[in-house]
Amino acid sequence: MTATPFPVGEIVAARRPHRKDAARNYDALLDAAREAFAEHGADASLEDIARRAGVGIGTLYRNFPTRRDLFESVYADDVNALCRAAVELADREPWEALTAWLNRFSGYMVTKRAVREALDGESDIFQSCRDSMFAAGGPLLERAQRAGVARTDMDFGDLVRMVAGITATAFEDDAQRDRVLAIALDGVRTTR
Repeated sequence: MTATPFPVGEIVAARRPHRKDAARNYDALLDAAREAFAEHGADASLEDIARRAGVGIGTLYRNFPTRRDLFESVYADDVNALCRAAVELADREPWEALTAWLNRFSGYMVTKRAVREALDGESDIFQSCRDSMFAAGGPLLERAQRAGVARTDMDFGDLVRMVAGITATAFEDDAQRDRVLAIALDGVRTTR
C-alpha cells in the first residue's frame, strides 16, 4: 500500500493552522476535546475543553466557530490517523496487518461514539471520512483474502459492521472487549 492521500487527509490539512503557535493550540484543543468527549459525551463543556487545552475560550471559537466544527475536526483527525495506520501496517504479514488495524479501529470506535452520534451521518466530512476509512482498511482485507488467510465470502463493509457491533456493546473492561473481538476475528480467519 502506498502513501495514497485520502480525502480526509486533505480536510485535516486544510483546517489545521500553518503558524506553529496556532497549530500547537489547535492540536491541544483537539486532544482536550477527545478527552472531554470520551468522559462526558457530546455535551462536554466547551469552556472545560479550552481550560484543558490551556487556552482561552476565544481561541477555541477562533479555531472552531461552532460545536459541530469541533466535532467534525476531532472526527476527521482521528480517521486520518486510522488511514495513516493502515499505510504503516501494510508491510506486515496480511493477517497481522488486518488484525492490528482492526484493533486500532475498535479502540477508535469505542471512544468516538459521542462524536459520531453528534454528527449523525449528515456531514460532508462524515462521508469523506467513511470513504477514506474504506479506502485505507479495505485493501488490508483484500490482501488477507488474496493470501488465503481471510474469508472471501465477506467484504470490508461486512467486517466494519461486525466490529462496530462489537464495540457498541458494553464490556466489563477493555480486556473483555479485546477477547470478544479476537473471537469474532477467528470467524473471519481461514485455516490453511
